[in-house]
Amino acid sequence: MAYRIPLESGKYYHIYNRGINGTRLFYEERNYYFFLEKYANYTTPVMDTLAYCLMGNHFHVLVKIKSETERTQVREKPSPKSKYITFDPSRQLGHVFNSYAQAINKKYSRTGGLFEAAFRRKEVASETYL
Repeated sequence: MAYRIPLESGKYYHIYNRGINGTRLFYEERNYYFFLEKYANYTTPVMDTLAYCLMGNHFHVLVKIKSETERTQVREKPSPKSKYITFDPSRQLGHVFNSYAQAINKKYSRTGGLFEAAFRRKEVASETYL
């Protein structure tokens, strides 16, 4: 498994991915809205989205990862070990992409992966890159 750059608190990242073999991620206009709903639902607790661009076969998102304190919430059902949960940004993005892929596969009677690979990320460490 390839090493992935961890998403660190307070840093900005360019997150991107494309459809497997360059195929479409969005088949109809409503797919874009559905993706954005899923995205907002899972990512709001962990990151601020500054910009996004969704295209037919790929997407780009510019985000700032929230602090660990901002990502920590009280559990609805506290466990004996902890009454708090700290959301992991990578895991939350994985939830977005997995749930979207499952919904698209079901809606369009397709099987297999939708995204080419795990999402890619690059730290935005300069205004030039931004």
